[in-house]
Amino acid sequence: MELALLLVSMAAVVLVATAVSDRLHVPAPLLLIAVGALASYVPHVPTIHLSSEVVLLGLLPPLLYAAAIQTSLVDFNANRGSILRLSVVLVVLTTFAVGAVVQWLVPGIGWAAAIAIGAVVAPPDAVAATAVAKRIGLPRRVVTILEGESLLNDATALVALRTAVAALSGGVALAHVGLDFVRAAGGGALIGFVLFVLVARLRKRITDPLMDTAISFLIPFAAFVAAEEIEASGVISVVVVGLLLGHKAPIIQTAQSRITERITWRTIAFVLENTVFLLIGLQLHWILTDVAESSLSPGRIALVCGATLATVIAVRLAWIYATWLFRRLGEDPLPASWTFLIGWAGMRGVVTLAAAFVIPSDAPHREVLLLVAFTVVAGTLFLQGLTLPLLTRLLGVPSPDPAEDALARAALLQQAADAGLRKLEELEYDDHHGVGEQIRARLDQRSFAAWEQLSTASGEETPSELYARIRGEMIDAERAKVLLVRSKGKIPSDVVTRVLGMLDIEESMLDAGVEANDGIRSGTLAFTAGRQCDDLGSFPAVETVPDPVCATCVEDGTRWVSLRQCLQCGHVGCCDSSIGKHATAHFHQTLHPVMQSAEPDESWRWCFVHNLTG
Repeated sequence: MELALLLVSMAAVVLVATAVSDRLHVPAPLLLIAVGALASYVPHVPTIHLSSEVVLLGLLPPLLYAAAIQTSLVDFNANRGSILRLSVVLVVLTTFAVGAVVQWLVPGIGWAAAIAIGAVVAPPDAVAATAVAKRIGLPRRVVTILEGESLLNDATALVALRTAVAALSGGVALAHVGLDFVRAAGGGALIGFVLFVLVARLRKRITDPLMDTAISFLIPFAAFVAAEEIEASGVISVVVVGLLLGHKAPIIQTAQSRITERITWRTIAFVLENTVFLLIGLQLHWILTDVAESSLSPGRIALVCGATLATVIAVRLAWIYATWLFRRLGEDPLPASWTFLIGWAGMRGVVTLAAAFVIPSDAPHREVLLLVAFTVVAGTLFLQGLTLPLLTRLLGVPSPDPAEDALARAALLQQAADAGLRKLEELEYDDHHGVGEQIRARLDQRSFAAWEQLSTASGEETPSELYARIRGEMIDAERAKVLLVRSKGKIPSDVVTRVLGMLDIEESMLDAGVEANDGIRSGTLAFTAGRQCDDLGSFPAVETVPDPVCATCVEDGTRWVSLRQCLQCGHVGCCDSSIGKHATAHFHQTLHPVMQSAEPDESWRWCFVHNLTG
């Protein structure tokens, strides 16, 4: 009962602290560490000693897998150079730099123990970095690099730590680190790939979402244990299988399985991530109690902790800028402000603290080394985590523009719809019920809703917004009727549950669209990323006519939703969400290929011929 009460209490604290952090606009990891540190001094709160086995086997695999399946393999591959430089080279540099500082400041500690603590504090934490980065809206490329680095750097650090710990026992020479890392990385990648192939084949034969999701619970632990059994890197094994399964999910899983797995793992990650930071804070009391018995003076201990924290931050910034200066000669270098934020976002987390417990109990000044690890974790989280939002604003680093995302989404949906319609034309079927027209109408409705989200007209309700409002009220009435029928007990409960589930899915789609509109209309659509066609290259964006109107709508007595201007003749027509669809009609009449939005604060273009934005 005591264990059950402890777990329930921790879950409650995590949920309350997370809710409070949203209200206070403070990153949840920082608040949870503070709460845990204070709670560790409260009487009757049990002392919790994190063990390396619990964290490295119980917490790390699911956290890595949850992050890996949501990481874009395409984006990861596009930034692999930056990711590998940070996750391998920088970790090694930090390990030896910290080792040199600790060896210098702590008499008689020895190189093996100094290198061990260097490996412990070297890797930034995926949970800590991305929890802060995504909250403040860093550019996607910055977040991708931070996530990719944090997925792999634990492997480098743990290999270095394993070798240093072996050296403490006289079992291996430090010269064997390189060979050990190659074996660990290669073996881990091989195990991850083999497991991916097996799971992919299995998933193609499974249609039950619950069974598919249950299998996913086993994957991270199986990958980690299998790799560690052959003395390879369990971290790399989990990351490889997670990246590949996430990338191939649209092919090897059913739609229901993907939705179920995505929601399930988001929930798992949310609970574990926040619990981890609470556990970090709960370690403070007993660590300080052990340090009080150290033979080193308090001043020397404080100096070691402060110097290690400063070294970790300084080495990262120096390496980041050294590589940035070198890459300026190459292609597509990051802006200097983005580079600085990557350097400043090197927060450490639970892996650092857990790895510290791997250091043998008979290692010189082990209690001080544990405090060093805690200081680096708490110091980087509070110092860098609290100042990162301010630095982002001062440097003028833009967050992802929801309006630009909406434009890209609308263009992609349009291309998908066109591909579907071409397939519809190829199919041979007897359509006596007008099914083909129903399909076309639903595709049009989906595309129109995406394009309508780009409307910048304030105070005006688009057709899709009107539909969402009316349909939402209808769903409330439908749900009330279903619940009334349920109360009479004349309909089987599983039938009622399925009908309520259908209403919930439809309502959730309406809510998602409404929430997206709020952020989209605050953006400015000046450009959009995407490949250019010859027509877009021939018709660059121009200043649209002032106070535009759709003359045809005026003549017909109809209202338009949004206006588009032809870049060849200047004709202004209404969009396809309008009744007349006069912009598209103008293209069919003239074959003028490119039009531009005539709405305020928008300068994006659309090619009718190639279905591309520019």
